[in-house]
Amino acid sequence: MNSMKSRQGGLSLFSFLIVFIVVGFFMLTALKVIPVYLDHIKAKASLEGLKNEINIAQKSPDEIKRMLEKRWEVNSIDEISTAENVTIEKRGGEITIKVAYEVERPLIANMSILIKFNDAITVGDAN
Repeated sequence: MNSMKSRQGGLSLFSFLIVFIVVGFFMLTALKVIPVYLDHIKAKASLEGLKNEINIAQKSPDEIKRMLEKRWEVNSIDEISTAENVTIEKRGGEITIKVAYEVERPLIANMSILIKFNDAITVGDAN
């Protein structure tokens, strides 16, 4: 009499496992990437803070690099080397400070995430 079969909906064990793996992969990636971006925000804020320094245009490139090193040391930013990643160009009373660096984080087995950053500020008078 009752020819209608009732079907229970939902995820099978295999489907649940696939969803669990995908969500886990994205969570693992986020756990590796978020600290890198938080450090970059602090590094960029330190760089932008140079705009507020008095007489920054009169300082030598080595003095500016030392200032950045101190700021990054206080903020525990170890990914950036001023010798390798910071370039300073002086033109007249204007200074352009460029910071370009890469951060590589291992993900799973032989897979890694590579994140590249490139920031620059210009301070001083163009006159």
